Amino acid sequence: MAITKQYLKSKPVCKVTFSVPAEEAKEVKVVGTFNNWDTKTEGLKKLKNGTFKGTVDLETGNSYEFKYIIDGVYVNDSEADGYLWNDFASAENGVLNL
Repeated sequence: MAITKQYLKSKPVCKVTFSVPAEEAKEVKVVGTFNNWDTKTEGLKKLKNGTFKGTVDLETGNSYEFKYIIDGVYVNDSEADGYLWNDFASAENGVLNL
């Protein structure tokens, strides 16, 4: 898994690209505080090499909790900036610091 951050000079926005190698998966989504954990959000695009990829524009100066949903299973990213315990889910969420 990989996270790429591209900060824009023209406005306080960071383009965050999520890449998830999941060749056998049918669907991968990224959910978090930036989209109110909306599980109906559009999934990442599957590339020919089996990696799912997508970009989200996020406001800089914030931290966001997130997780992937890979075929219905919540998964943390090993490349997250950190992890934060969530009592509601009784699990850790990945953290993005922008």
